[in-house]
Amino acid sequence: MIATLRIVVVAAAFLIVTLSLLPVQLAALAAGHSLMRRLPRLWHRIMCRIIGLKVVVHGRLSAERPLLIVSNHISWKDIMVLGSVADVVFIAKFEVRQWPVFGWLARLQRSVFVDRARPREVGVQTSEVSERLLAGEAVVLFAEGTTSDGNRVMPFKSSLFGAASAALPRAPDNTVHIQPVAIAYTGIHGLPMGRYHRPVASWPGDVALVPHLLGVLREGALEVDVVFGETIAFDAAADRKKTARHVEAQIRSAVAAALRGTLPD
Repeated sequence: MIATLRIVVVAAAFLIVTLSLLPVQLAALAAGHSLMRRLPRLWHRIMCRIIGLKVVVHGRLSAERPLLIVSNHISWKDIMVLGSVADVVFIAKFEVRQWPVFGWLARLQRSVFVDRARPREVGVQTSEVSERLLAGEAVVLFAEGTTSDGNRVMPFKSSLFGAASAALPRAPDNTVHIQPVAIAYTGIHGLPMGRYHRPVASWPGDVALVPHLLGVLREGALEVDVVFGETIAFDAAADRKKTARHVEAQIRSAVAAALRGTLPD
């Protein structure tokens, strides 16, 4: 009964907040006003509180531009988590565009949708991402290309760094800055999260979205650590595969430290 009531309350709050901010975001998008970049952060911050996501941030978003944020990926909740702590746009799989509610929200946040199944369109999509980078936007790339179980970081796909390479010729000093960001779900109801509760935090691709979403809403009270690493200068001399492995190693180390509870204060 209590769990059902919680779902109803969260759903009602979602509708109230979203419908209240929607006209403002639509107007900002139509006018090309900078508010269209800032308003999603407010929405994500409110929704994190409503759902019960307690976000603990270590480090800070780099002020350097162009900036590509590279992160591990555990769940749809990662969007809210990162969106609540910084003004960012996301690179998303093309399928996300077709999802009910989530796809609509992703379009409102001006996500860039990439369809790797259509090689002929990759160049156009890469160009759009590089234009966002050159416009000074912080662009988030989930470099695993899928979601993990939250206990590990899967190998990064170096091909996804192509947008950084495409932006180099027009970037200041011919350099794109890459910032590793680690996400780790570490607690539930004030207690350390063990493997038993990991399915609440993670969302593997073979699990239906709606049942997982309802499970998260029933539980609430999830704690998540976000660790901003030091930026890496990516230029024409940089090797894309080596850069991907280096960023992957940094994120894997930060996730492991977060899960062990050994992150520095």
